[in-house]
Amino acid sequence: MSVLDSFIAGLPKAELHVHHVGSASPRIVSELAARHPDSPVPTDPEALADFFTFRDFAHFIEVYLSVVDLIRDAEDVRLLTYEVARDMARQNIRYAELTVTPYSSTRRGIPDAAFVEAIEDARKAAETELGVMLRWCFDIPGEAGLEAAEETARIACELKPEGLVSFGLGGPEIGVPRPQFKPFFDRAIAAGLHSVPHAGETTGPQTIWDALVDLRAERIGHGTSAPQDPDLLAHLAEHRIPLEVCPTSNLATRAVTDLEQHPIKEMAAAGVLVTVNSDDPPMFGTDLNREYGVAARLLELDAAGVADLAKNAVEASFMDAAGKAALRAEIDAYTAAWRG
Repeated sequence: MSVLDSFIAGLPKAELHVHHVGSASPRIVSELAARHPDSPVPTDPEALADFFTFRDFAHFIEVYLSVVDLIRDAEDVRLLTYEVARDMARQNIRYAELTVTPYSSTRRGIPDAAFVEAIEDARKAAETELGVMLRWCFDIPGEAGLEAAEETARIACELKPEGLVSFGLGGPEIGVPRPQFKPFFDRAIAAGLHSVPHAGETTGPQTIWDALVDLRAERIGHGTSAPQDPDLLAHLAEHRIPLEVCPTSNLATRAVTDLEQHPIKEMAAAGVLVTVNSDDPPMFGTDLNREYGVAARLLELDAAGVADLAKNAVEASFMDAAGKAALRAEIDAYTAAWRG
């Protein structure tokens, strides 16, 4: 481990773009697969490495959904959620906005109230026992269409759990235009939720514009294609609209073909508020510490620069002012002690 890697490992961090099911560790996935032997997911943790090797984004979605199918009852949901927080605690992640897709579970027969109760129970236990503060982004799986959007909006607005802060849109972008989801985002925003759709991951800048205009996005998930449109990049920078950047994910899903050419460099150079995230970490063979290491290399950052990157995530989060101030102070104190 390099000196900078050691600094990153101990750095207090926030994460804003990380998926609930996509964060299941090989140990938990294999345990769930053993409980549900009709699944094609391997039970051997080592075999999962091959299973999680993706040909392209479509194949990633196929594999991802096979793991989603392992979450079949409320106890599965609770176990997964708590174990995700345990992995976060090991990385000194203090706060995370976890993207949760209720529709994937409710359509498999888990009652919506039981699903919400399970994640909330895990959230409270994680904060008390692990020191990790979890908040939820309920997202629409775009490939499932308007039925999924309606169900997600209903659960978010009617059941609205205490930890819910935002409303999102994930899944494939090609063939899934953003504007059709406007009524559902309007409803969620009216209920007090923030808008954080994925956009511009595997499609061009117009998808990002659509997310900004039609879905009133306050942050953009990925935004990989933003540098292709200088006007868009300038707009994001001027209005301090953060990008949730996930470098290794973009490489694994072929959203970018060469990590050395990742557009994070253009984003940062244009003054965009860039945050670094892991997306679906075990599936991509990464974690947030590794993503900070990748970003530090691409952006040529020292420890102070990495600390500033961590504070970007705090600024872009939906924590209250006191929470933001406390985490920024912890980052500063850690950095000062490291220098000393």
